[in-house]
Amino acid sequence: MLSWANQFNICCFLDNCNSKDNYHSQEVLLAIEAYNSITINNFSENWQQKLNDYLCNNKAWNFGHISYDFNNVVLKKQNITSNDTSVPLLFFFEPKYLLSITNNIVSINSIDLEPDIIFKEINNQVVKDVFKEEKTAISFLPSQSKESYLHAITELKKHIAKGNCYEINYCTAFTANNVTIHPVNVFQQLINISPTPFASFYKINQHYVLGASPERYIKKVADVIISQPIKGTIKTDNTSTTCNEKLKLQLINSEKDKAENVMVVDLVRNDLSKFCIPGSVKVEELFGVYTFKQVHQMISTITGLLQKDKKFADILEATFPMGSMTGAPKLKVMELISTYEQMDRSIYSGCIGYITNTGDFDFNVVIRSIFYNSTLNTISYKVGSGITHYSNPESEYEECILKAKAIETVLGNI
Repeated sequence: MLSWANQFNICCFLDNCNSKDNYHSQEVLLAIEAYNSITINNFSENWQQKLNDYLCNNKAWNFGHISYDFNNVVLKKQNITSNDTSVPLLFFFEPKYLLSITNNIVSINSIDLEPDIIFKEINNQVVKDVFKEEKTAISFLPSQSKESYLHAITELKKHIAKGNCYEINYCTAFTANNVTIHPVNVFQQLINISPTPFASFYKINQHYVLGASPERYIKKVADVIISQPIKGTIKTDNTSTTCNEKLKLQLINSEKDKAENVMVVDLVRNDLSKFCIPGSVKVEELFGVYTFKQVHQMISTITGLLQKDKKFADILEATFPMGSMTGAPKLKVMELISTYEQMDRSIYSGCIGYITNTGDFDFNVVIRSIFYNSTLNTISYKVGSGITHYSNPESEYEECILKAKAIETVLGNI
């Protein structure tokens, strides 16, 4: 399916990697080529109306992304600071071809091709055994030195000590130039090494996002809103069950990680209260620890009941960007992110997902992802961690390296 989809300019593949998550509605979705679409690239007084009108007039499945820099639109800033202007800030498309897999049954919906033709074309694709291919190491250059990273964390802790903020998510990037990869093959290897509930293969022209995200940004089912922020990470030990359980216990008892987590939970509760029925916002689970192939994660679940007059743009305006990738208070930490980070986030720490024909939706948080430009032949990945009063700069740097382990393994850079 992916090999067939990759020949088109636009496609979005979402895979829950057989996750047992209680809130999942879809196993595998593949949307290809735009029949209708909406792009928002800068601030305008009526962006909410434009977005809501598009969704109202196109009651079909839509797929796409919202870049982190869309926060400039939400905050009504005239100047967009991102250097990566070739990637839309917001882009949703109604696909010409929509494929899904549920319980090993493939469904194909098409606007201009017979489903049987699509099925035959997919089956005729030649797919290589990517796991037997020889890997070539890629040398990445950091967006900042380790010393620069440690200095930034130290400075941010001063802001926390002064009371300017309580927690801030600080990110850094690694980039390589003059690199040619096969995006489908790399994505297959990535989710083989690190299967996650919100994996995504996303292509918009020459831009690829190859993602192994474990995190949900926000989901709507009927009138129920669900957000599941992640704060708290520790490595797994797949060689020893005893050691693995000790690592999980270490995360469960970590005051630093719980401080990060509870702060983002309070932030999300506040965000949801802006469009949910008063009194309906609840913390369904606090400090839940979940095991993935590479890491254990601390995940909390917050739900609420949507007010009947609230639309998608209202939800977006109240919650974007997600608190797990900013910090608290959100407005202040976004200013600090702009000041201290030495990179453009672009789609990283934004979201990718879908909106159904009934108005339900589900979006991930774009983390643990590889970004590839097939025209410029550049490849990068970006990682971050939450900084609090308890943070040790050296430990935060090591956490960033841990989070990139799956990506570096795929790219042969270990």
